[in-house]
Amino acid sequence: MTTAIERLTAEELLRKPHDGYRYELVKGELIKMPPAGNIHGKRTMRLGWRLARHVEANNLGVVFAAKTGFKLVTDPDTVRAPDVAFVTKTRIEEVGEFEGFWPGAPDLAVEVISPGDSYTEVEEKVEEYLNARARAVWVVDPRRRTITVYRSLTDITILTENDTLDGGDIIPGFSCRVAEVFG
Repeated sequence: MTTAIERLTAEELLRKPHDGYRYELVKGELIKMPPAGNIHGKRTMRLGWRLARHVEANNLGVVFAAKTGFKLVTDPDTVRAPDVAFVTKTRIEEVGEFEGFWPGAPDLAVEVISPGDSYTEVEEKVEEYLNARARAVWVVDPRRRTITVYRSLTDITILTENDTLDGGDIIPGFSCRVAEVFG
């Protein structure tokens, strides 16, 4: 469950004092995100760790943690913080090191559904990432024990525990059994 509490720009959000909560900015509205629960954190790390290990071993780019903001839209600003994100080495080199929110969408955004998330909220995030040029979004659903892979709003694949998730042309060589994420 999320609660809108005030209107801000991305720069104001960046300067906001840390109060122990995670925030996202949607069309200028500040959205307070409650802390994730045990299952959410476990699933996020099981997938994020596998992804980061592969990306680092193959020098493919950078895997970002959940608190990393990506500025998807400007005026009014939208800043989303996926549970896990990946940006290719080429894009990292083009942008360089800097403080602040990443300009644009990650190449891959991963959202793990929390008990308080509605499917509508998650679908809105998927659409925002893809509209901002994310190449893929993976939605991990702990309740259904599935991972839905969105390459576009019409190219959608639902993977079950019997399937293998792979990085395709975004993260070459990456794969893991969906069951490993839910193990």
